[in-house]
Amino acid sequence: MSLVQMWFLFMLLVQVVHFLGTWKLYKKAGRKPWEALVPIYNAIVLMKIINRPWWWTFLLFVPVVNLLMFPVIWVETIRSFGKNSTFDTIAVIVTLGLYTYYVNYATDVEYIEDRSLKPGSEVGEWISSILFAIIAATMVHTYFIQPFTIPTSSLEKTLLIGDFLFVSKVHYGARTPMTTVATPMVHDSLPLVKAKSYLTKPELPYFRLPGVEEIERNDIVVFNHPTDTAKTMWGDKSGEFTYKPIDKKTNYVKRCVGLPGDSLSVKDGYVYINGKKNKLPSRAKIQFFYEVELNPNASIPSDILKNVREGRKLSNTKLLLNLPLADAVRLKNNPSVKSIIRQVTPAGQFDKTAFPHSRDYDFNLSNLGPIYIPEEGKTVKLDTKVLPFYREVIELYENNNLTIDGETIYINGQVADSYTFKQNYFWMMGDNRDNSLDSRAWGYVPFDHIVGKPVFIWMSWNSQGQGFDKIRWERMFTTVHGEGKPVSYFYYFLSALLVYIAVRKFQKKRKENK
Repeated sequence: MSLVQMWFLFMLLVQVVHFLGTWKLYKKAGRKPWEALVPIYNAIVLMKIINRPWWWTFLLFVPVVNLLMFPVIWVETIRSFGKNSTFDTIAVIVTLGLYTYYVNYATDVEYIEDRSLKPGSEVGEWISSILFAIIAATMVHTYFIQPFTIPTSSLEKTLLIGDFLFVSKVHYGARTPMTTVATPMVHDSLPLVKAKSYLTKPELPYFRLPGVEEIERNDIVVFNHPTDTAKTMWGDKSGEFTYKPIDKKTNYVKRCVGLPGDSLSVKDGYVYINGKKNKLPSRAKIQFFYEVELNPNASIPSDILKNVREGRKLSNTKLLLNLPLADAVRLKNNPSVKSIIRQVTPAGQFDKTAFPHSRDYDFNLSNLGPIYIPEEGKTVKLDTKVLPFYREVIELYENNNLTIDGETIYINGQVADSYTFKQNYFWMMGDNRDNSLDSRAWGYVPFDHIVGKPVFIWMSWNSQGQGFDKIRWERMFTTVHGEGKPVSYFYYFLSALLVYIAVRKFQKKRKENK
């Protein structure tokens, strides 16, 4: 039985459970019993019965948001029939709505047509306000904008450790949650206790709403780490595979340098697409590690050294520094520097950490390729020589059963000498080339793993600063993409906020005077 069929049966069961538990209540509210059985229509009728707006029906079918809405509907339903006590409220929530069966069959309740929707106490009003604030925030977080923090230096100089981003789900299309039972606005673990924040079952099939644009080359993209929990990234097939739903895999942010259908190579750390060197936007600052040897009694110029985040002392005269190309050129021409040599793994030297983790290909993190990036609907020839490039795609990302017998490949029990891809894939890399865990290690990123596009830095925190210097004021409310130096819109935002507060106070005062 397919996942879609299972969900159809599950939804059918929900409708039957709802009908059996509420049909008499529908009748007492002046409706026909059969109206409790018709999917969607029964929810619209129920909103009329409980005196709530019809569009609440929409929220009942929004994954994650509906988990918050169901308890609200249960409570509102029994209160529409006079069950207002604390016991009634707790009972209907604890029994996951099944308390309505007791109200439906074992009590002689009357429908309260014009009941007041105002909470009976200040505590009730406070709880109600918080609940609907959580529902609204969950809706925005899941389908429109998600906050995200930069935890590593893989995009250093473009995005810094401590940058707080707003990531748009709208640009590439919001992905509906696959985990149906999860803590709202929390990723894969609960804060403080670090326990798992979700249940793996039941799980919805992958679905994405239409986006307003496609991923373009050199876009900075947030995505779920494809090989999270899978022992495949280093070519290690030992041990048990630990399953995590796609939308609960670890969030990563990198630059998309390779698009579906591209032939990609990395030569001495630089990316080449279809034989041509990839041209990055002006804000991107490629960084590499350099071994810097100083002349006796010399020191690194302070204006460069203050921008070095990663480095260490090798000896009294030698340093290993992580530098952008422009700083490396300046150091090379500085009289204090005897020599500066970039650290590069030579082409042809095999590194097991480099994709596709096969000794048939002498790839390493500095030099690899050419590699074909899979495109939806395109077919490639298959044999055991090229299989390392596509094995994870076929098995893990597109859910096929793949086995090998000698030189023969079987996919879902059938001999296969070719394979047609079911979705698009992307190649993600960090600008900080020698300090970035990216596609060079795990390979392709499937489109169903894409989360969204970072659009705005609303806050930037420098943990090494002191006092107010911990805040990078110049980075607050700046855009992520674009050419030239980032421009802060913080003061524009502050001005708009002050105007809003003044207008609200004026409206409140005028209302009080009336």
